[in-house]
Amino acid sequence: MKWRGCPSVPILNYDRFYHHRRFHFTTFLRKVQTSQPRASAAAAGSNGSSSQGNWFVVPGATVATILMLGALHARRLYDDKKIEEARAKGVELEFHPDVKARFLRLLPLRSISRFWGSLTGMELPVWLRPHVYKAWARAFHSNLEEAQLPLEEYASLREFFVRRLKEGLRPIDSDSCCLVSPVDGTVMRFGELRGPGAMIEQVKGCSYSASSLLGANSFLPMIAAGDANEESDGEENTVTDSTQKSWWKISFASPKVRDTESSRPLKGLFYCVIYLKPGDYHRIHSPVDWNVLVRRHFTGHLFPMNDRATRTIRNLYVENERVVLEGQWQEGYMAMAAVGATNIGSIELFIEPTLRTNNPQKKLLPSEPPEERVYEPKGTGVLLKKGDEIAAFNMGSTVVLVFQAPISQSSAHQGSSSEFRFCIERGDRIRMGEALGRWKDS
Repeated sequence: MKWRGCPSVPILNYDRFYHHRRFHFTTFLRKVQTSQPRASAAAAGSNGSSSQGNWFVVPGATVATILMLGALHARRLYDDKKIEEARAKGVELEFHPDVKARFLRLLPLRSISRFWGSLTGMELPVWLRPHVYKAWARAFHSNLEEAQLPLEEYASLREFFVRRLKEGLRPIDSDSCCLVSPVDGTVMRFGELRGPGAMIEQVKGCSYSASSLLGANSFLPMIAAGDANEESDGEENTVTDSTQKSWWKISFASPKVRDTESSRPLKGLFYCVIYLKPGDYHRIHSPVDWNVLVRRHFTGHLFPMNDRATRTIRNLYVENERVVLEGQWQEGYMAMAAVGATNIGSIELFIEPTLRTNNPQKKLLPSEPPEERVYEPKGTGVLLKKGDEIAAFNMGSTVVLVFQAPISQSSAHQGSSSEFRFCIERGDRIRMGEALGRWKDS
């Protein structure tokens, strides 16, 4: 379904976007305080002994909850330590579903995430803000020295999560033959997509197709490097339905693209998966200069996106809610998928502030098509420069890039090293603006 908008897509001030949606923490406390005497009086009128017992229910439940969360946190730290030890020994953990992964499907994670969003949107008293944010920073290793504003000026946890950084802390690599990281995070996977399936490795023993991540209507180039060399015109083919063609698919087959010169460089298809931890900088930036033509919003689950989840939940990136942007850059196809997670159902798109994610639904249908919008004007869409802000997560999650880049003739014949080369390693910590890969200017 195409959504026709106005000829231009305005970019609004994100910091003012949530002002009308804030909840006041002090107002919330006042309601709780006024409701307690009423509840106590009603209970006393019916049964005095039950009223006295109720005073112990809430503290007891709170203590039990804290103990449970502490035990889960300790177990997570133990599992993380084992994973780090295995990686240090060069052992790569394989996909292995477990009971906990099946249990997660029974939990109302979307509702839990909406409730968490309401809590983080509550406006905190000014005196309390530094204490809350410093506690968060200690727990998740955030660098508060990088925050653009004093801590007292972030009215809620939501505003603190998506805070901007001080000017100049994330310099953008200015090399025109360089693709930069759109986020701060950890490099999970990267490589070249070959063959008709174009499979992206989730973890050893489990992969998912790029088309299932980006959508059936994606104009993802599905031609392998070897096949491209056999084509006389070197056309950047797309998967098109013979009975239903869209303008953006036709635009990729325009005479300007269909260059018949044999000297025209071949294009390979690459991918990179970057995971954002809760303590990372949460804004997403443009990795290159490109035109965003289409946006798709996939409604899905909100499973965790941590290391354990990737090893235990099959097709995790495809099952979770996500927002996909597709377009074109100087080297061909470009797509970016922002994948949501538990407590991160809200993905804010700066180029489309009206987009709402994690909306209440009665039932999730696996076959439900994504909500799609084609940006105006046709063939141009929204122009983004390298380093421009695109979106934000409320905590942390995952960004997947799928893009075309130049490859050499030897790569097409022999499957050897390509002209585009990643300058990262799996497990590397990378900052927004740092190079993911480079290629030679032909």
